[in-house]
Amino acid sequence: MIDLRSDTVTRPTPGMRQAIASAEVGDDVYGDDPTTRALEEEVADLLGKEAAIFTTTGVMANQLAIAVQTRHGDDVIVGEGAHIMWNEAGAGAALSGVQFAVAGQDGFLTADDVEGAIKPPAKWLPRTSLVCIENTLNRAGGRVFPQANVLAIAERIAPHGFGFHLDGARLWNASAATGISVKELAAPFHTTSVCFSKGLGAPVGSALTGPAALIQEARRLRQRWGGGMRQSGILTAAARYALAHHRTRLVEDHANARHLAELLSGPAPRAAGIFVDAHKVETNIVNVDLDVAAAPVAEAARGLGLLITATAARRLRAVTHLDVSRAQIDEAAIILRRAAEACRAGHA
Repeated sequence: MIDLRSDTVTRPTPGMRQAIASAEVGDDVYGDDPTTRALEEEVADLLGKEAAIFTTTGVMANQLAIAVQTRHGDDVIVGEGAHIMWNEAGAGAALSGVQFAVAGQDGFLTADDVEGAIKPPAKWLPRTSLVCIENTLNRAGGRVFPQANVLAIAERIAPHGFGFHLDGARLWNASAATGISVKELAAPFHTTSVCFSKGLGAPVGSALTGPAALIQEARRLRQRWGGGMRQSGILTAAARYALAHHRTRLVEDHANARHLAELLSGPAPRAAGIFVDAHKVETNIVNVDLDVAAAPVAEAARGLGLLITATAARRLRAVTHLDVSRAQIDEAAIILRRAAEACRAGHA
């Protein structure tokens, strides 16, 4: 199978497995795991923050960021289609009692968009307390959030005293695509989450970074939510290996995604009912629009050897990663056309 469902489907490389096997470990609840402490220090330094905490998932990292910067009943401003609102099982409401105010379009926000979403200080209105931005933008096809917009938003909300959080699950991809360091990309934010189990290819893990006091509170909440770990160095060794060995190769995933987009954006794919805007492919995600229902096309593609995700009624998402070669991308484009043609014929 060629698996383009997500960059989370990668398998640990031999080098990563060796790093896991030889990891020095201790009880992390007691603060005794040296590999985990080393990872947290490394990530905090990479992102220019005071401290970091390792979490099992990006959802936990994002939800900890919300919990330590809001109160129950608060309003959190997010972009359209934000992962923190769409793909985290309602955790913002369930765990922190917040609601979301959507601003902008396709995940992109300007300072004016944010200002327009701020609730006035009236006792019958929820209190705006946090702004969250995602980079790269998952549902928008892995596009990079413009840093100029980030800086403008940070300046606009500073007088209000709002928290500013970056969901940087694929921040490594944004850095690889732009040449801007992750430290610079994260600098305007109070808290930033990053993921090791997507493009970097580790089997488990994310991290939340920010001021030491907030991270210490996040540790207390992580324990309450069942996220305390014992010999977590088995996991963080993989994350450290990924940081050391897999960041520079992200440009290969981006090149493969652009290649797939180009293969699916010509006259022949359009004749098969496939529509891809190659100019919008900036990192490792390709949104594929169809003129028929996406779910049957995904099922037909599975039968031909391609796994791909339907993310909307007539949209598929393909994600490139370290376990997919250029030759497999060529094959995936052929399979997808065959699947779309078969479903169109059946639809007609």
